[in-house]
Amino acid sequence: MSEIERKWNDKPITAKTPWEPHLGEVPLSIPYFEGSMYEMVEKISEKYPDYVAFDFMGRPTTYKRLVSEIHKCARSLRTIGVRQGDRVTIAMPNCPQAIFMLYAVNLIGAVANMIHPLSAEKEIEDYLNMSKSVTAITLDQFYSKFESIRANTSVVNIIIASVKDELTKRLKAGYMLTEGRKIKIPSDAPVIRWKDFIRLGRSCFYNYKVKSHADDPAVILYSGGTTGTTKGIVLTNMNFNALSSQVLAANPMFRPGDRMLAAMPLFHGFGLGVCIHTMLTSGGRCILVPRFTAESYAKLITKYKCNFIAGVPTLYEALLRIKSMDGKNLSFLKGVFSGGDSLSIELKKKLDRFLNDHQSVVMVREGYGTTETVTACCLTPPHMFKEGSIGLPFPDTYIKIVKPGTDEELPYGEEGEILLAGPTVMKEYMDNPEETAQTLREHADGLTWVYTGDLGTMDSEGFIFFKGRAKRMIVSSGYNIYPAQLENIIDAHEKVQMSCVIGVPDTYRMHAVKAFIMLKPGVAADDVTREEIMNYCKKHLAKYEMPREIEFRKELPKTLVGKVAYRQLEEEELAK
Repeated sequence: MSEIERKWNDKPITAKTPWEPHLGEVPLSIPYFEGSMYEMVEKISEKYPDYVAFDFMGRPTTYKRLVSEIHKCARSLRTIGVRQGDRVTIAMPNCPQAIFMLYAVNLIGAVANMIHPLSAEKEIEDYLNMSKSVTAITLDQFYSKFESIRANTSVVNIIIASVKDELTKRLKAGYMLTEGRKIKIPSDAPVIRWKDFIRLGRSCFYNYKVKSHADDPAVILYSGGTTGTTKGIVLTNMNFNALSSQVLAANPMFRPGDRMLAAMPLFHGFGLGVCIHTMLTSGGRCILVPRFTAESYAKLITKYKCNFIAGVPTLYEALLRIKSMDGKNLSFLKGVFSGGDSLSIELKKKLDRFLNDHQSVVMVREGYGTTETVTACCLTPPHMFKEGSIGLPFPDTYIKIVKPGTDEELPYGEEGEILLAGPTVMKEYMDNPEETAQTLREHADGLTWVYTGDLGTMDSEGFIFFKGRAKRMIVSSGYNIYPAQLENIIDAHEKVQMSCVIGVPDTYRMHAVKAFIMLKPGVAADDVTREEIMNYCKKHLAKYEMPREIEFRKELPKTLVGKVAYRQLEEEELAK
């Protein structure tokens, strides 16, 4: 009988945080902060007021200033009428105003609805309506998107921030001579400019702070879940605070003041949960990256001597080809993490070799998780690696492998559906009790389990091996793309009879989107029609969701029950 079985002999197949003493000095169970997300940041700011919380384009912000700006923002939110339980949409890149707003919303007991600022207009409209947001904040460069759909939503106030307001004087001058010149907002636009918004807070003379509890909703993130249709995932204060404590327990080499390159976006569970909240509740220093390129990523790693970096496999693959990294010393790295998509064994070998050649003593550590658990809940230990494994569960996290869709646990080594349980499990799918009941199920052990729809195995030491996705999903440059959603949009075009969207291999993105389209009778399958559909897609889809290619077919292959046989199309593409 293994060590895990001796400790957990009532559940011998379930891996429950097997960070045993002989595997590392990470405890099985840890205490968790019981307050709000903001309160956890406030607590660490009292301990390290003069430490730098984050750097943005060369401008540092201390923990003392961070808390001060959060309070100013909170007072202003109350002044414009935002109340406890209201939802506030934040459509921002990684910039200071987004962080101030996130924690200010939490401080007044409201809920932050995090969305991609590059989403298509119709998507933004849907997100605002799904969340019933009363207020939204975005950058001036995205103003036109929000203004065009505003009348179709319940949003009362739109707050417009600008990157230039958080730049140093030198960079601000350069910005206004280049990108800033292109941004034009009418002087009478019905919006609240950021500086005016902050000034409004001076009129707040009543108590704006709300005592939030661990189980109160704090953040809404979006995912296709296990069925491929967009759903708002309601996450609590405890979900994020527990994640912070778990990440630190799994990385005992962290020290206050350590730097994390925060390139993963705020509207993504990893970006918000690990790169931002974990660092800001631990005395860490976030290097904010508002606009990401492989070149900027490489430059910032060495400029700030980042101790921790995270990325998707496509990013690391690009990093290997950046000439500016030649001869650089990366000995300051304490942790390199990969997530968002499967890291191939060969790419991991290349990355580990790259790190070793650049004087780093660490290897890439792969993790696994879902937005339903904020982000990662499983990580390769720093000192023990198994080829092809995504690691071991975090403290207080259970993982088990079952016969898909059931609660029947499978023996070690047998492939089945990956189930997750622990303190980071979401509260619910927003306003969707049916989907919530399908994904969150309580078992006889008293735990609530997330049915991920992903396939994997577990070995006798509790290491998890990801085998594939049972649900239909394309992962491109770390973004989750749901074919069913794209097909619904493409099928709505007046010239389209039916469509099928698949992911095809791509040397940079890992996968790219390809759409197979059957046109309505009499419609010409020519370049004019292809361009018309592409332009239609540009209006309704985010840039990362756009088809790289459209192929017209007279007929689409069908399964025996009459569904489009998307797997057949995938096999045809692989055969090419």
